[in-house]
Amino acid sequence: MLKNATMKKLMFATVAMVLLGFAATAQSVEDGVKLLYYRKGQSAKAVLQKAYDGKPKDPITIYWFGQALLLNDDVAGAKSVYQKALQEGINDPWIWVGTAHVELLEKGDINAAKQKFEQAITATTATKGKNKGMEDVNILLAVARANADGDSKIGDPQYGADKAIRAAQVDPTNAEAPYLAGVNYLKMGSEYGGKAVEQFTEATTRNAQRADAYYRIGRVYQSQDNKESMDRYYSKAIEADAAYAPTYLAYFTYYENKDVNVAKEYLDKYVANSDQDCATEYYVANYLFRAGKYQESLQKAQQMEAGACKTYNRVQILYAYNYQRLGDSIKAKDALDKFFTSEAPEKVQAADYGFAADLYIKFPAEQEKAIVYVEKAAELETNPKNKIILYNEAAADLAKVGKFDQQILFLQKAIALKGTAPTESDFYKMAKAASDAVTKDVNYFAKADSICAAYIAAFPDKPQGYTFRVLSAKKADVDSTKGLFVAPILEQNNFYAKDLEKYRKSMFVNYYTLLVYYNDKAKDIAKAVEMTDKMLELYPAAGTEENSFATNT
Repeated sequence: MLKNATMKKLMFATVAMVLLGFAATAQSVEDGVKLLYYRKGQSAKAVLQKAYDGKPKDPITIYWFGQALLLNDDVAGAKSVYQKALQEGINDPWIWVGTAHVELLEKGDINAAKQKFEQAITATTATKGKNKGMEDVNILLAVARANADGDSKIGDPQYGADKAIRAAQVDPTNAEAPYLAGVNYLKMGSEYGGKAVEQFTEATTRNAQRADAYYRIGRVYQSQDNKESMDRYYSKAIEADAAYAPTYLAYFTYYENKDVNVAKEYLDKYVANSDQDCATEYYVANYLFRAGKYQESLQKAQQMEAGACKTYNRVQILYAYNYQRLGDSIKAKDALDKFFTSEAPEKVQAADYGFAADLYIKFPAEQEKAIVYVEKAAELETNPKNKIILYNEAAADLAKVGKFDQQILFLQKAIALKGTAPTESDFYKMAKAASDAVTKDVNYFAKADSICAAYIAAFPDKPQGYTFRVLSAKKADVDSTKGLFVAPILEQNNFYAKDLEKYRKSMFVNYYTLLVYYNDKAKDIAKAVEMTDKMLELYPAAGTEENSFATNT
């Protein structure tokens, strides 16, 4: 179950911490920002809360306290802190940027947010001296950080990348700038992965201790199923800073479905280097599920729900996984219903939708919802290989419940993602699904016939395309009055004629089918006699069972 964490948790300042404007602030702020970098949300919040209480009017302290609240998914709390500062007359660029950051997360007016960003940049640009005309690097980074936050629908990542790159130009030694540029590029889609890697690499060139940048490169390669490169950069991240927990979590999620023992080793390291919060509790319970310890995992989930993690929505995912594995689909579905009702849409992961689709398809009243969830899972999934697996698994599930038309659509989407011509196996699956669809609805015949025709065109020397074309035509012509199967049968017999020893009996049966049609339905006696003659041509020897049958028909 890959963690699709919000971007805010991946982009706080450097360990080395050439501290972003902290010269006049308390040491506790510096400590708090370091904790943000390490993704220790609770610890960072506690430290920065203390700093904020001690200096409630210091703009930089206020900004970073707000960032700690955002790391803890408390958007409302951060908004309140920034608004309180403005109401108390702390009209400072740091507060403007923080306020605009919140507006982006609330999906407010992006142009209004950008206006605040630009005002902050302009207000902090040097107007005299040797740096005249130079923007404040730390404000540029705060703007880039805001746009890097959230999913791809939040903020303007190109704008954020531009500001980060400008910061890198203003300060050629700053490693946070290229790092944030890379995060923004990742938000723009997989086609920007190369640019993101370039920026992360630059960050490590500027500061070899940037474990987060190595980690990010490793994640890119993981999404591409390039394990060798993934391992190389995750190893570099650990070597750069063994206390950086996200690397261990990435390894855990990589191995959780492959080797649960290896996954456990990385989970232990993740827990040891993280705050002991609801997230770590969740991953421990998740491991228990992966290890087949379903009752222990359920017990852990119940403990979480009864304690400080009662509002941690992913507890319901734990319930759903365990109940489903224990054979209680009703309880599993109830847990998923609660999860989707309570969790913010932007926090739902591809794996959540994929699991829900697999479960909901078993309930007739929920099958349309299951189809929607497949699409949502595919939208969030960044690895094309995983998308193909998702579509193929969904197609198989749809076949089991007789949703053959939707099955074909997902099969076609899986084929399209491969970027190559359909294989014979692809055509076989589609042709079978199309034939099954005609069984349910004869109006699907035209689509089925076109799929079978494409199958035959692509693999003319294989029998299955002809077989499914005949079968679909027969299903669509229930009472045999339309003669839809005539042309497909003749086409199939042309194929059979290439190997009479193998297909002689099949041709004979086909001609008999046509004989019955022409005699009983079309009332074309001449054609019926012609079919009889062809049957005799196949078995000319008098006295054989087939010859006698044709002669007496």
